[in-house]
Amino acid sequence: MNTRSFAIGLGSTPKRVLPGFGLSLGISLTFVSLMLLLPMTGLFGQLAGLSLAEYWAIITNDRVVASYVVTIGAAAVAAIVNGAFGLLLAWVLVRYEFPGKRLLDALMDLPFALPTAVAGITLATLYSSNGWMGRLLEPLGLQVAYTWVGIALAMAFTSIPFVVRTVQPVLEDMPHEMDEAALTLGASDLTGFRRVILPHLWPALVTGTGLAFVRSLGEFGAIIFIAGNMPYETEITALMIFVRLQEYDYAGASAIASVVLFVSLALLLAINIWQGRFIKRLHGGHG
Repeated sequence: MNTRSFAIGLGSTPKRVLPGFGLSLGISLTFVSLMLLLPMTGLFGQLAGLSLAEYWAIITNDRVVASYVVTIGAAAVAAIVNGAFGLLLAWVLVRYEFPGKRLLDALMDLPFALPTAVAGITLATLYSSNGWMGRLLEPLGLQVAYTWVGIALAMAFTSIPFVVRTVQPVLEDMPHEMDEAALTLGASDLTGFRRVILPHLWPALVTGTGLAFVRSLGEFGAIIFIAGNMPYETEITALMIFVRLQEYDYAGASAIASVVLFVSLALLLAINIWQGRFIKRLHGGHG
């Protein structure tokens, strides 16, 4: 490079790698503001009319606290079950070829496309005492519909795609040579999976399971028909919010909703922080 070209390079304005960055960023921020920040601002605006004592009295009401226990417990069970079976489904869809694979892959997105109320009515019909599944389970002493088990089942149905679709791309990008090398070195199938494959899948699996848990916390339509809605037993937090809205108690509904919001945000933030540290530690160990 001669002196003239070097001087021109110093005096020139750096070119943007992606043209239209300002416009794209502006549109993105506008969309986020309208879709996310504005509703959250409205929620906190409703809370502004409550004193701290009133807010505390609403969120610690005995019936509301019982709904927290039911909702969080059922969501945790549904998330753990989905974590295990979602990983298995993603593994089957990526590592095996079989007739009907494309159909099974498409069915994974069915809970996203199916209205949750329709899913709830269908599950309640299937698992009621007169339903196809209920007739088989009740003689065994297993009642699903109108119990805590039915709530967890509905939550698992609506949230399973989060695990499958989070783990599946990671498995697709993972070369088959990784597990084949482990088997060549004498490791068993379980040891190879646990020591070689699982560390790479772990961040995606935890993220998908966390998303399934958060999704289950706010589920309403699929649960309301199968839960039975018995006070202190099968009432979920979303129903408590709905009841307050029916009573035109918007501040009370916002107070209960804020608890679910804080739990969800705290969990997602914790997962993101852990995921970043885990990936950094994993890459550092490999380096």
